[in-house]
Amino acid sequence: MNREAPLVLGIETSCDETGVGIVRGTALLANVIASSMEEHARYGGVVPEVAARAHLEALGPTIAAALAEADVELGDVDAVAVTSGPGLAGALMVGVGAAKALALALERPIYAVNHLVGHVGADLLDDEAPLETPTVALLVSGGHTSLLLVRDLVADVELLGETIDDAAGEAFDKVARLLGLPYPGGPEIDRAAIGGDPTAIRFPRGLTLPKDLVAHRYDFSFSGLKTAVARWVEQREAAGEPVPLADVAASFREAVVDVLVSKAVAACTELGVPRLLLGGGVVANSRLREVAQQRADAAGIALRVPPLSLCTDNGAMIAALGAQLIMAGHDPSALAFGADSTLPVTEIQV
Repeated sequence: MNREAPLVLGIETSCDETGVGIVRGTALLANVIASSMEEHARYGGVVPEVAARAHLEALGPTIAAALAEADVELGDVDAVAVTSGPGLAGALMVGVGAAKALALALERPIYAVNHLVGHVGADLLDDEAPLETPTVALLVSGGHTSLLLVRDLVADVELLGETIDDAAGEAFDKVARLLGLPYPGGPEIDRAAIGGDPTAIRFPRGLTLPKDLVAHRYDFSFSGLKTAVARWVEQREAAGEPVPLADVAASFREAVVDVLVSKAVAACTELGVPRLLLGGGVVANSRLREVAQQRADAAGIALRVPPLSLCTDNGAMIAALGAQLIMAGHDPSALAFGADSTLPVTEIQV
């Protein structure tokens, strides 16, 4: 196997996107994603059984499309990498099963990797400015809101904090629903906030009071914020007053962004790490990127944001992390590994 620049096929099926990526070392050759989001929209959120079925149907065509995009044959692949967790158990099982089948059929090694660490690995595919460590990583998606300290991508990742209830993406979906906006909520809130006043309503910032910071310095909580928005809207409607959609959306978004960025920048400052990496689908939120850039610049922190196509769940980031493990001399995963929906971020490879 080529350990200097291995050709790795990565499979990601942790939620509702079937992602297949192919990399050669740190060079991105293909990144193909089949999303089942439209199938979930009618339910207002991801349905695990629907996601698993969609992965089953999409994996074959997605692998074929990735091979065509990369202009390589399946037999050219040096190794297979796959997300083993965290994520939806049924969805993960589909990807794990497919990856094992490929590895056995091709007689190639398999690397079972951590989905969250994969989001950090996506930044390796930026040829212009390679990832430096240590770095603080803020990962924000529909299922995860995590703050990591990455000292070594393949050997030392520490969980600084995470959400203790709703993830930020979940909060966007739930608030969008109560405002009568369609799923997924993130882009809908972003659009609704155009022209709104982010200071119109002072919604609460979860876990930012002095007493909260003692036990939850880098943790997040958005459940109370979601409830506060619901109560505010209910009071307006009960009084027969119109609900200013743009102001509510902008004020809610500002509360989420304020907490996310404040805690991430604080982690960089307090730990002496001058780098902050953003990852996850919620990074597509325009206000999050804007505020993160402003506050990072003010604090002298270098902000890194991978291309948006590599921020959402994708197979390229999994392939990139697999390639890094190979180049660092790590042994392949044993075939006995399974899908682990609660895989801790400290377990980079299974």
